[in-house]
Amino acid sequence: MSTPPHPSSSQPTRSAGVALMLGSGLSNQAGASLGALAFPVLGPAGVVAVRQWVAAVVLLTAGRPRIRSFTASQWRLVLALAAVFATMNLTLYVAIDRIGLGLAVTLEFLGPLTVALAGTRRRLDLLCALAAAAAVVVLTRPRPSTDYLGITLALVAAMCWGCYVLLNRAVGHRLPGLQGSAAAAGVSGLLYLPIGITVLYLHPPTLTALLCALAAGILSSAVPFLSDLLALRRVPARFFGVFMSVNPVFAALVGLLVLGQHLDHAAWLAIAVIVGANAVVVGTSTTRT
Repeated sequence: MSTPPHPSSSQPTRSAGVALMLGSGLSNQAGASLGALAFPVLGPAGVVAVRQWVAAVVLLTAGRPRIRSFTASQWRLVLALAAVFATMNLTLYVAIDRIGLGLAVTLEFLGPLTVALAGTRRRLDLLCALAAAAAVVVLTRPRPSTDYLGITLALVAAMCWGCYVLLNRAVGHRLPGLQGSAAAAGVSGLLYLPIGITVLYLHPPTLTALLCALAAGILSSAVPFLSDLLALRRVPARFFGVFMSVNPVFAALVGLLVLGQHLDHAAWLAIAVIVGANAVVVGTSTTRT
């Protein structure tokens, strides 16, 4: 009978997982901020097109989908996931352009929070939902400078992210490995070919803008994908889900430092409430029997 490992032996693995998750979150938001720097030249649609192409290359290389073996029902799921993926990124980037990185990402985070809350009957989850709703009211409170279209687009991105979570789960059950996600990324990249080509033709990119868009694709697609994949081998899925909640905080900080997008004290408090609600719901719901 083998001797069980000493409790402290897993500490380096857990620390490596935390480092990977920190790197993933910071990379994702740094990529979004660099993409925003290219908005004046390429616009959100152009930047998203480049990002989708990078994501397609990364996922198709990693997943190697056998598309000829897909059934009609599997293709329906893949196409739905591709449409949600494409819509989610476009609405988020347009929202970032209009209302800023921190606010847009925080509102988008309501999508997975809603999925986690759906169907629950626990009082704790209800309290978290009410707290998050109050925080959203604070974030979107009417002011002379309120951009309602930007807020609406961020909420559409949140709805898409919720659908993305559910569809990704269904695709994962119906197709082995990363084949479904890779195929969806490939289809989404194809959908953006006419959009991206048109934007690049009408608005010839400067070298700086093109590099920013490519960096957005690498930092917001390739690096998080690989980092998350490695992190999930080192930390429990519940811990990973809770840690994802830091993304709105990272987004607000990166938006402040890179883009000069300032938030008032009430907005920071609202972001903290939404992050806390998400962490509580995700962290406790996955331990239920």
